[in-house]
Amino acid sequence: MADLFCRDCNRQAEVVFDHSTGDTICSECGLVLESHSVDETSEWRTFANESADKDPARVGGSYNPLLTHGGLTTIISGGSGELMSGSVGKWQSRSSNPDKHLIQAFSAISAMSDRVLICNGISNFDCKDRANEIYKKVEDQKPLRGRNQEAIVAACLYIACRQENKPRTVKEFCSVVNGTTKKEIGRAKELIVKHLEAEMGQSVEMGTIHASDYLRRFCSNLGMSNQAVKAAQEAVQKSEELDIRRSPISVAAAVIYIITQLSNDTKPLKDISVVTRVAEGTIKNSYKDLHPHLSHIIPDWFANEEDIKSLRI
Repeated sequence: MADLFCRDCNRQAEVVFDHSTGDTICSECGLVLESHSVDETSEWRTFANESADKDPARVGGSYNPLLTHGGLTTIISGGSGELMSGSVGKWQSRSSNPDKHLIQAFSAISAMSDRVLICNGISNFDCKDRANEIYKKVEDQKPLRGRNQEAIVAACLYIACRQENKPRTVKEFCSVVNGTTKKEIGRAKELIVKHLEAEMGQSVEMGTIHASDYLRRFCSNLGMSNQAVKAAQEAVQKSEELDIRRSPISVAAAVIYIITQLSNDTKPLKDISVVTRVAEGTIKNSYKDLHPHLSHIIPDWFANEEDIKSLRI
């Protein structure tokens, strides 16, 4: 059921969708508002309205506005899945798919997002869709031609994650892309942002990164207790009031190191470095910058003054 404007009732009224005929009918007066509508969602093998044994096997993909004809094309095949050997099959095999490159890129974005964005069951559909849109806008740009394709895909997804407030570090993308360096992804990101700004005539909003954006995920990967995670979150929020000229990722790693030193569940600096992908030396330097302010950022309920003073630089 949904609400649409009915001409006869002259007001918003509940409507019923008759999927068998494609009609949209007003539930108040029975007027057919739309007829023979085309359902652009995914097609399934089970067509019954009610079925105890639902068959989730997909017949075709859903409508994709980024592809030619929405990606709703037909492939003629034989019973074994191979193209037909007749003239129709030969003609089809010779014809080129204008979206072949896009489909491959979208598939790479989907696979990469599944590996990078897995965190507490958070949906990554928004990031994937936005990354697909970004790639579509820059796919034919000369500055990107000849560059590492995986670096371009990673850069699109990096920008999308930032815009969807689910930021990931460049090093996290490097860890799931073989043979791609942080420099290559960073350079691709700069070129993509430059093109988008030229196209839109305004700066690209990337969103502000905070240490808290990474903290909970890092804590979860380290297996920290709920109490320690809560203390770390409060400490990070208070640290934003300070003039600590370190990257948010380094601050998050340093706060985790401090909190674990004050708890019964101490984590080795090496483990924190592996999870956060921040060098041990960088964590130590960030810790030194935070040390004079520990009494201010560490929650009173988590550690007392004596415990905090016992921490060494």
